[in-house]
Amino acid sequence: MKKGWKMIDELIKILNRENIEWEIYWEIGRGSSFKIEKCELERAQRKYHSGIGLRVGYNGKQGFSYITGINHPKEELEKFVKRTIKLAKVGQVKFYGFPDKKPIRKVNGIYDKKIAELEFEEALKVGKEISQKESELREKYGTSYIFSGRLAFGVAKDGIANSNGIEITEEGTAMSFSVYIVKKDGKVGSGDYYKASRILMNFEKELDIGLEKSLQETELSYNAKPLNSFEGELVLEPHAVASILGLFISNLRGDNVYHKRSKFTTVGESVASDSFTLIDDATLEGKIASYSFDGEGNPGQRTVLVENGILKNFLLDETYARLLGMESTGNAVRDFRTPPHIGTSNIIVEGKEENLEDFEGVILKKVFGEHTANPISGDFSLTVGLGYVVKNGELTPFKDNMFVGNIFEFIKSIVAVGKKKEELGAFVSPRVLGLGKIV
Repeated sequence: MKKGWKMIDELIKILNRENIEWEIYWEIGRGSSFKIEKCELERAQRKYHSGIGLRVGYNGKQGFSYITGINHPKEELEKFVKRTIKLAKVGQVKFYGFPDKKPIRKVNGIYDKKIAELEFEEALKVGKEISQKESELREKYGTSYIFSGRLAFGVAKDGIANSNGIEITEEGTAMSFSVYIVKKDGKVGSGDYYKASRILMNFEKELDIGLEKSLQETELSYNAKPLNSFEGELVLEPHAVASILGLFISNLRGDNVYHKRSKFTTVGESVASDSFTLIDDATLEGKIASYSFDGEGNPGQRTVLVENGILKNFLLDETYARLLGMESTGNAVRDFRTPPHIGTSNIIVEGKEENLEDFEGVILKKVFGEHTANPISGDFSLTVGLGYVVKNGELTPFKDNMFVGNIFEFIKSIVAVGKKKEELGAFVSPRVLGLGKIV
């Protein structure tokens, strides 16, 4: 590892001899992953990764290239620099500058020593635990049930240095697991559960929760039938909210705004119901998409995108912040193989709260097919993976309908959001009550 730091120092010395602006992004990490199929541990592997991405600015043009590994001799580094400068000279990518050095506030809870020091054999035991639990359930419920799962642990350190004086590093850990259940017996039903964490979770407890929720969802899905056409007030559960909000969020990206691929042009306009607030927050302690600095070295921050229906900010990296005459929101994401691009951190839905847990009516739990929707017009036609109607306390599941509408109209129709939030990876949301159509 020390050789790697020495190599970064050597690369900086070489770059400082050139008449260019430069930025180094480097990372080194390892991960363990396990795949369970039909209750059997089918794959267990450990992978290592490391590399450096280099961007240079020369006469208003940008060059980018990368190398894998962080243990290269000086001669290779010199070739690396020359190649990247040449790409800037012959390329057509415009260069708008790198960030200046700014104060970075450390975000807590994104590194867990227990995950970082977890031996492969210990991780393997956890993988086998999923297999064992699912085998017991299959024995209990019968061969019409198929159980699968995934488990992963990882630790990585990344760093950024540039010609404006930025030189920072951060180390983070993560673990995630998922279970997937299918019931086939004349009909088909399925259910799944996903959990991600920066710290070593109480796995036995989380696995029991995940399997129980997946089984409940599988039974609902198995017994679901198409619903008669419906139009009116309905509730979206967090998974469905995440699916349709992706269309809305793409319109908040600075690159889409600048290139006129967004419905929005300026902040301050009314874009949603006053019952709806949307936040991107990289500073939340312990959350899976939190970070102290982004892929360019700008501080991670809490950005209110929409507040009570009013557009407050776009998602910005350094380039599009400059092009739009704004400040970066710290939303440049990347790995060492790619230049930075605009992404999200933790997305939080808030708003006018009501108790929607006892809502009676049509509820959409899961929809899919959002990749087929038009992000600019906002029109969507999504397949209902699972929904249910609650009447007099009784629940009737449905699926295979289409949830149709327009994302901008739906966001403006929101009446309230629930009081209880659910965490789905980097997306945190309560239930949402709005107007919709199911055919």
